[in-house]
Amino acid sequence: MVSLPYHLAMPHPSSDERWLSAHLGRLLAMALQRFDAAVLTHMTHDPLAPMALSNLAARQHLGAAHIHITRHLPLQGARLTVLADMAGMSKQAMGDLVHQCEAWGLVAREPDPLDARARRVVYTAQGLQWREAFERAVQHAQGEFAAAVGADVATVARLGLEAYVQG
Repeated sequence: MVSLPYHLAMPHPSSDERWLSAHLGRLLAMALQRFDAAVLTHMTHDPLAPMALSNLAARQHLGAAHIHITRHLPLQGARLTVLADMAGMSKQAMGDLVHQCEAWGLVAREPDPLDARARRVVYTAQGLQWREAFERAVQHAQGEFAAAVGADVATVARLGLEAYVQG
């Protein structure tokens, strides 16, 4: 059997480019943007969220990128490299976000109890309040998703995404 060079074996691309805006990756990215925007909106209006941080979110100084820290930082804290890996970001980009969040009083860096040479990122008391507001906002956004697509579709979507991620 003769194998063709890669460029000859590939089918020719379609001139119909609708797939560019409708493929699964694009839809997932757009859904994440919408979900994060809903979470931030709920956090800016949460009376239990730290007011200074809510004001930053309302004025769009704190955005979806900063949510990566809240989404991925466990209660016991994590090293910057671990946090960056969990968020799918470079260490430098995560370091910049952590630096901003430190300035806002959301997180702090402290010695890692397992390795005195290392430091880990942990929540401050205000950061823990922010995390609780994040949890409430995520619950609201999930409810909005279920209301928009129906409870059964929301359940199937969640199960499908869980299976795909674990895949």
